[in-house]
Amino acid sequence: MRTLTKELQDAITPSLALKLLREGNSRFINNLKVNRNLLQQVNETSDGQHPFAVILSCIDSRTSAELVFDQGLGDVFSIRIAGNVLNEDVLGSMEFACKVAGAKIIVVLGHTKCGAIKGACDHVEMGNLTNLLAKIKPVLEKTPYTNGTVYAYPNAVAANNVHFVMDEIASRSEILKGMIESHEIAIVGGMYDVETGVVDFYEHPHLF
Repeated sequence: MRTLTKELQDAITPSLALKLLREGNSRFINNLKVNRNLLQQVNETSDGQHPFAVILSCIDSRTSAELVFDQGLGDVFSIRIAGNVLNEDVLGSMEFACKVAGAKIIVVLGHTKCGAIKGACDHVEMGNLTNLLAKIKPVLEKTPYTNGTVYAYPNAVAANNVHFVMDEIASRSEILKGMIESHEIAIVGGMYDVETGVVDFYEHPHLF
């Protein structure tokens, strides 16, 4: 697998970027990961990086974006925060990734059995975590309660949170909104199933 150069990055469209991520997840779940020389990639990226995607995901130890999408060094920007919530620092990181560094797609990646989402559902309050979980409250208010297993409702909230964050990115960043409207980048969502490793992608009709 070739290390991304500026020329290769420039040739990637938002649609192709999504295709690359889909293919990477397919390799992951089928245990067919690409053979990479990571030390060589260290050397080849030492003078610069040209990732094709920026992925906002949870800090959950089971959801490493590079692994679940079978990507190498220099391929993706990875932003991780509990509950894959949005704040100004995350938005600024996305603006850098896309406007300055040339990433072609933003992925908001939630996951099943998310502890942060369940904490928000259970109205947990603890130190600085209280303010973080408060960012999920608007989603709780819009998600009808679901009976079933202990994670039935949290999983529904997690899926809705992905859509909420996607909309928030476009509405809170003029830079990213302009890039979406000019088709320089796209935003997609996804839910990672911690039991199967499968990512179910959501393509937002107004953001792709």
